[in-house]
Amino acid sequence: MRRLTPVLALGALLLTALPAHASDGPAHRDSYGTKAPYVPGQNPRTYQRTPAGYTPVFTENVSRHGSRAATDSEDGDLVLALWDKAQEQGRLTRKGQEFGPAVRALQAAMSQVGHGNLSGRGKQELKDTAARMQQRLPSLFGKIAADGEKIDVVSSGQGRAVDSGNTFAGALAEADPALGPLIGPTRTDKDLLYFHKAAGGAAYRDYIAHDQRLADTLKSITDQPRTHEVARSVLRRIFEDDFVEGIADQVPAAQAVYNLYAIAPAMSEESPDGQGWGMERYVSRSDAAWFGYLSDAEDFYEKGPGFADSDITYKMAGVLLDDFFKQVEAKRDGTSDLGAELRFTHAEEIIPLAALMGLPGSTDPAKPGEPYTYAGNPWRGASVAPLGANIQWDVFRNGDDYLVRMLYNEKETAFKAGCRPIAEGSAFYDLDELERCFGRG
Repeated sequence: MRRLTPVLALGALLLTALPAHASDGPAHRDSYGTKAPYVPGQNPRTYQRTPAGYTPVFTENVSRHGSRAATDSEDGDLVLALWDKAQEQGRLTRKGQEFGPAVRALQAAMSQVGHGNLSGRGKQELKDTAARMQQRLPSLFGKIAADGEKIDVVSSGQGRAVDSGNTFAGALAEADPALGPLIGPTRTDKDLLYFHKAAGGAAYRDYIAHDQRLADTLKSITDQPRTHEVARSVLRRIFEDDFVEGIADQVPAAQAVYNLYAIAPAMSEESPDGQGWGMERYVSRSDAAWFGYLSDAEDFYEKGPGFADSDITYKMAGVLLDDFFKQVEAKRDGTSDLGAELRFTHAEEIIPLAALMGLPGSTDPAKPGEPYTYAGNPWRGASVAPLGANIQWDVFRNGDDYLVRMLYNEKETAFKAGCRPIAEGSAFYDLDELERCFGRG
């Protein structure tokens, strides 16, 4: 979420409703947006049985990198400068007195991990997901080892994505050392896995930089009285009222506090005794929910379903969806020696791919005159693309017939409307049907 600028004039006001359950425990996860740590969507023991006669012959995924440190120290630097000033003036609340040392400790931990790098939690998320993949398809990985099939690992080339691929592949090799020699070095393909910054994303980058409707929509959402009320509420937990009133840019200051709150769970393993950083003590659930909504609104319009009359935010993800099909088709056609294709990328790729594929939560763009709200749209960053988010296709063969099962954050997930499974309610789809449904005839 970009730093909000001070409001010079209020745009059109929106009656942006939070979900009725915004203060409940389960909904609290939404307040972290796309910084929410990974949670598998389904117990593997509840997956549907593979149809009789079919055996797994291939699996592929695309995964967001795991939990990480903040990409820079900007938020901590901003709030600590205010904190130091308030401390000198004796204008800290009792709770605020504990805030500065907590932020300094969190900042030090992130600096030690390396800004933007995988945290201990992030590495464990990837190891666990790899282990569950292997446990889900034991006969496939046994076949890969026995037949000497290759496992290809590809990333965006960014450090945390490279490290995610290496960590994931390493966990597979650790579970079965026979796989180790079959896993290729993590290679880079920016056109495939960093497309928002590659040649295929040129029109998208122009949209982000220059589209007036986008700018006006985000301004109207963020520049609401509620945002200023919440900002003051956040700051008053830390600073005395007269100090808060003297802060010129209250919204950016409060947002910096929120950003530290949002990243703290991703750094839980580096916290004292692994007990967490306690940042939730400085941001109420309702205040965190509001800033989480603002973050989700930005991601929705900049990376997700966006406006109903435009596909600029997700059309470029076609290169990635195309690669999913090409890998399965190559396996069917006998032109591939791969047993698994493993891809590691970022939220900027997962979110548009989810919209392009019509995955749950990403099917509803914003209609004209109806801006994105929690009350009116199911899109939530914490569900669509949490840290470690993944989309996986398992491929099964019976003679000349091939079936595909999709897992989204490890939950069996139906393909988009119009794609017919092999039976009502089944998670399995004939490859020919998917090619028809996605226009690959």
